[in-house]
Amino acid sequence: MALRKNAAHYQRQFRSRMREQGLVKKEIWILPENASLLRGIEHQLRQTDSYQPSGNTIMTQSPSVWTIQSLYEALVNDLLSTSGNAVLNLVDGTEPCLEISMVEFGDLPIYLTVSGEQIIADAVLWPISMVKNPVALNDEVLRTHKLFPLSTISLDRFPDGSEYYTIFGALSSSSSLQNIVQELETLAANAIKATEAYGNHLISESVA
Repeated sequence: MALRKNAAHYQRQFRSRMREQGLVKKEIWILPENASLLRGIEHQLRQTDSYQPSGNTIMTQSPSVWTIQSLYEALVNDLLSTSGNAVLNLVDGTEPCLEISMVEFGDLPIYLTVSGEQIIADAVLWPISMVKNPVALNDEVLRTHKLFPLSTISLDRFPDGSEYYTIFGALSSSSSLQNIVQELETLAANAIKATEAYGNHLISESVA
């Protein structure tokens, strides 16, 4: 089994790529409902010719209910993928899913599954073994997770018995493609922000 990377690794990759483009980080304060608007403005301010805000998608209406196959075909043809900002891989199995590498965010992988009336998108943050005091971290997460719009942090046990903190979002399986793309972008950004917010609870790897 391949060694699972954690969010601190992708955070460093993300920061490195932003610096290589000559970009600088600025902190601002906004109302939560304006998060998606700010995301589009942020892309414009980076002045890249290859990317436009994700509202300009090829397909904005969904079929009655998405399947993994139809979602894969739609996302492959969406600007998020055709611009090179995401790489998709359809993973077959008992419960097929999409593995989406968010290139802009240091190749952070997001896993998308369709289950009945829900679409779940999730990304791995850190193993519980990397946390200094899980009780203290859990307490802080419960008190502050509302700072990450559209996303929730959970502690999950993987098939091999290891436990990882993950960040996830859920949508209706009849959501528009535009909303699904927004969820992917928001989740990736929140994974990076969560590592920054809770980095003082982590050991073994620096998040500076």
